[in-house]
Amino acid sequence: MSIVSRQRGAIVNLISARNLTVSHGGHTAIEGVDFHISRGEIVTVVGPNGSGKTTLLRALIGAVRPTKGEVKHKDGLRIGYVPQSLSIDPTLPMTVARFLALPRRHGTDHIEQALEQAGAQGLAARPLSALSGGQFQRALLARALLDRPDLLVLDEPTTGLDQPGSAAFYRLIEDIRSSTGCAVLMVSHELHVVMSASDRVVCLNGHVCCHGTPDIVASAPEYRALFGTGTGGALALYRHDHDHNHDHGHNHSHSAPDRDLAQTSQDAK
Repeated sequence: MSIVSRQRGAIVNLISARNLTVSHGGHTAIEGVDFHISRGEIVTVVGPNGSGKTTLLRALIGAVRPTKGEVKHKDGLRIGYVPQSLSIDPTLPMTVARFLALPRRHGTDHIEQALEQAGAQGLAARPLSALSGGQFQRALLARALLDRPDLLVLDEPTTGLDQPGSAAFYRLIEDIRSSTGCAVLMVSHELHVVMSASDRVVCLNGHVCCHGTPDIVASAPEYRALFGTGTGGALALYRHDHDHNHDHGHNHSHSAPDRDLAQTSQDAK
C-alpha cells in the first residue's frame, strides 16, 4: 500500500523512503528508490532530463502519491520549499514584504530576519517586478525560511542564473544549513557547483544509479556513463570540507552495487 506516514518516538531521519515507485499514465517515472535525509545534511539529486528528479522530490514531500513503496516523515516535520520557477504578473503591484506575508501574515521583524538569512536584506519594499533573477530567487528562499523549516527543499532553484550567481546561491544555502541546522534537499543539473556543496549525492535515472559522497559519485561508472568523463572538474569550483559526520547508523537495503558504493562512501568520510 502506498502511504505517507509520520514517524513517532526516537527520530533519526527527517524523511525516509523505501522501494518508492511513481507512475503517471502508464509511464513509470521512478522505480524502487530508497532514500533518507537526516537533520543537518545537504543531499543533492542529480540526473539527466527526464530522470525523475522532480517526481522524486514531490513524492518525498507528499505532493505526489507513490504507486508503490512508503515515505515516512518525522512527526511535525516543517518543510520550506523553493520552486524551480514562479510566474508573477509583472503588472501586479506587490512588494517583496507583501509577497512574503501571503497566504498568512508574518510580523515585519520576522520577514526582515528571513530576508537577511536569504541574503536579500533591503528588498522588503521593492516591487517584485523590479527584482533581478537572483534577487527574486532569494525572495523565494526567504519565503521558504519564514516557518523555520527542519528541511529546506530546492527544485533547481538557480535556473536562469549565471555561473557566479549560482555559486553564490549555493554557498548561501550552506551558510543557512550551518546557522540553522536544517537539512537541505536539492534537485539540480548544475554539477559543477552542486557536487561540491553536498554531503551526499544521489544520481538518478528512473532508479538510483549510484549514491555517496561527491568524490565517490563523480568517479562511479554509473555516473560517468550518464554525464561522461568530462565532469572531472565538477568538484573544482567549491570544495566542501567534510569536517562533520551525518552518519546516524542508517541501515537501508540497496542493490549490490549501491551497497558497495554506500560502504565506500562511509569509508571516505
